[in-house]
Parts: sequence; C-alpha cells; structure tokens
Amino acid sequence: MFFASDNAAGIAAPILEAIGRANTGYALSYGNDDCTKRVEKKFAEIFEREVGVFLVPTGTVANSLAIAHLTPPWGAVLCHAESHIATDECGAPEFFGGGIKLVGLKGEGSKISSETFRVALDGQWGGPHHVSPSVLSLSQATECGTVYRVAEVKELADIAHARGVAVHMDGARLGNALARMNVSLAEVTWKAGVDVLSFGATKGGAMGAEAMIFFDPKHGANMQDRRKRGGALLSKLRFIAVQMEAYLESDLWLKLARHANDMADALAAGLTAAGAKPVWPVEANEVFAPLTLEADKRLKAAGAMYHPWPSAGLNIGAGKILVRLVTSFQTTKDDVDKFLATMRA
Repeated sequence: MFFASDNAAGIAAPILEAIGRANTGYALSYGNDDCTKRVEKKFAEIFEREVGVFLVPTGTVANSLAIAHLTPPWGAVLCHAESHIATDECGAPEFFGGGIKLVGLKGEGSKISSETFRVALDGQWGGPHHVSPSVLSLSQATECGTVYRVAEVKELADIAHARGVAVHMDGARLGNALARMNVSLAEVTWKAGVDVLSFGATKGGAMGAEAMIFFDPKHGANMQDRRKRGGALLSKLRFIAVQMEAYLESDLWLKLARHANDMADALAAGLTAAGAKPVWPVEANEVFAPLTLEADKRLKAAGAMYHPWPSAGLNIGAGKILVRLVTSFQTTKDDVDKFLATMRA
C-alpha cells in the first residue's frame, strides 16, 4: 500500500531493458550518440513541428534552466503559490536565474485563473525599482492533481503574450494530464501558446530522464552552454536518451499514465463511497482525501505509506486529516483494494 509518491516506484521494464542494452559497446559522449539524435527526431514527430530538445537528468534542473533562459535576472516568474518551482525546488529557479523573483498567485486546486493572472499583470511592475513580469509558469498536472484544459492554457497564454510574457509549462506529470484529456501533445502545448516545456519522464516510469523542449528552436539558442554551465550535461547522455526513447516508443508513456490514472480513479471511487470524498477533482494520479484520525492510525499500523497535506482553508471536518495519495504505473488493484478495506475496517 505505497501511495507516498510516484517517484518511489521502480523503473518500467521496457525502460530498464533499454538501459541494459545501452550498456554494451561504446557511444560518443555529451549527446553526440545516435540515440540522442533519434530522440530529438521523435520529439519533433510527436509535437508535429521542429523543436529544440535538451535532455537533462532531473525535473528541478529542467524547470530551473528553462525558466532562467526565458528570464533576465530582474524579471519575475508568475506561478501558483503552491507550484513545485515555488515550494519544492530549494530556490533552484532563483539560483540558476541569477536572482529572478518568483511571484506566487492563488487559485483553487493549484490552478491560476485568467482573472487572477490579469489582475496580477496590472500590478506595480517595471524598473528601476520593481521587477518586470517575464514568464508565466504552469504546472501540468498541478500539485493538487488538477489539469489545465486546452482552452484554459490558451486563454492564459494569450494574456501573457499580449504583455510580452513567455509561457513555461512544468510537465513533470504531463503524461497523466494528457491521458485524462485525450488530446494531442501539440494541442495542449505549443498550439495553445506554450513557449517552453519541461517534459517529465521520471515520475512516469523512467529512472531519471527529463527534457527541455523549445517550440521555437531559436529561443533555445545557447541552451547547450547553459546546460553545461549548470552541471546538467551528462557525459554519458545516451543513458538518458535511451530511457526517453523507450518511454516514447509505441506511446508507452501514455499507457503507463493511463494505468496510474485508472488506479487513482478506483481509489477515489472507493474513498467517496466510504465517506472520504477527495477535496479536489481527481484528474491525474493524485488523490487528496480527508481521513478520520482513526482510519489514519489504522492504515499506518497496516503499513500504508502516504503523506499528510496542509488543509488550511478547507472544511474537512473535525477529527480528520487531509492526506495525499499518489498512484503510479506500478500500483495494482490489490494495493487499492487493500487500502480501502483497511480504511473501512
């Protein structure tokens, strides 16, 4: 009953096998290998356009370097106050951006509304005394497991571009969001106005593989230098490339995401039936539910792993605790059933 994080899951078998195959013989270093070139072509194929692709080992460095590339040091990055870049990356975006300022915006379910964004842009900005808005960063899916629909992304991007603000998307769980929406990758990214995407594979089943995708390759000029300077260019880059290649092959990434989403749906349905309805819509692979203190104690005694979550501003009722439950490609129906049975016992 392990629902602490999708980061805690193992490596999907096809990806692990690809790593093993790449461990024989020799290949040119620093991205000059054949697999890296194939992955770059594959991304162009699935995005339906020419893109600039830069493989990196972690989501933190993908977000931080991408944002730093879009933002001058005196710029501001507008993001949700609960977004990963604002709360869980130890100041990395500010560090790599030379002191850029992250401005957190409020919004239900960790989503920024168009009205909130408009009001924020009408605030006091501009030098020499104030930072200037440079980037809007959206998380897909969000920290609350909610999803920005295509129309929502486009509306926000249109507002941003009208003010000269670039749009970055943190796609650590993009596979889960895309599997839920059943739209094309192009539709929810560059066709909706996203300029740069941090494409995540690690949470989806890779060992450690992420990519920065620039939808105008010219905007990615000199990113190879920034990546190297940031310590994120692996000499044996082929081991990230082979993970990404296997992840994308035959839409494996979407198959893994659909399974994780299905397990989250089953968990949410069982919790709702037991009187612990999730506080936000379950649109990806995260479930946020209020458990009674007794059920929480019982589940932990049975070995269930999950994290408590801040519940300020939410009416979850007395004698309850809000918890986050994350499913993965590795979660089984037995895991879900056992959790629900223990909770109801």
